[in-house]
Amino acid sequence: MSVTLKATNENLPPNVIRQLAKELKNLDESPPEGINVIVNDDDFTTIFADIEGPAGTPYEYGVFRMKLLLSHDFPQSPPKGFFLTKIFHPNIATSGEICVNTLKKDWNPGLGLRHVLLVVRCLLIEPFPESALNEQAGKMLLENYEEYARHARLYTGIHALKPKNKSKTGAISESTTALNVDTSSTASSENTPSMPPAVSTSTASRAFGTNLQDQNPTVSDPAVGAAAARKKNGPMASKIPVDKKKMDARKKSLKRL
Repeated sequence: MSVTLKATNENLPPNVIRQLAKELKNLDESPPEGINVIVNDDDFTTIFADIEGPAGTPYEYGVFRMKLLLSHDFPQSPPKGFFLTKIFHPNIATSGEICVNTLKKDWNPGLGLRHVLLVVRCLLIEPFPESALNEQAGKMLLENYEEYARHARLYTGIHALKPKNKSKTGAISESTTALNVDTSSTASSENTPSMPPAVSTSTASRAFGTNLQDQNPTVSDPAVGAAAARKKNGPMASKIPVDKKKMDARKKSLKRL
């Protein structure tokens, strides 16, 4: 993201534009957890952000787009926040308007955009039904949390964006996939008593001269070495005699060590 100043930002004072450019650059280089800021360099007065639903909440596995509208006297006046993605939440109106004290009576000109975005994401973790804009959601949260969570998950499944290459979920999926492959490989090896993984790997490595430091006693078993070489290099059967000579020579030298 290049943070350049364009003429359409002229409705903001130069010092505010400089401050916003600095903040937005910082958000781009060091984004808050679960938040991705989308910047229009032509107009800093409208800032979009994609917020990942926090784990353990009914909004988990969803991504919610919101926008902050900055007034011409920002930061003296707080930005206005809106969710563009439909969401079932006590403090978010059906129109998308966000009700949180940080954007109202608790606003402080010294608060930055990072703080505002983090507060909005925290709102997904801990709603405040006492000051609800969505009365149905607020009442449901107070009287029957399970029913509230069911509604919120339903909205999340229907309206929320899906994580792309996720942050945490994607990493977990990739790790699980790798683990499954490794587990299945290990299980396959365990089911073949004549080819224990440690023996076949080290013997095959020595057979092709890739590891002379691993002087395992199993190297004295030519049958295991030949089986490993054949299994690992089936398509190279024509080279087995030559490789076997190399292996025999290496075994003799290793026995002398």
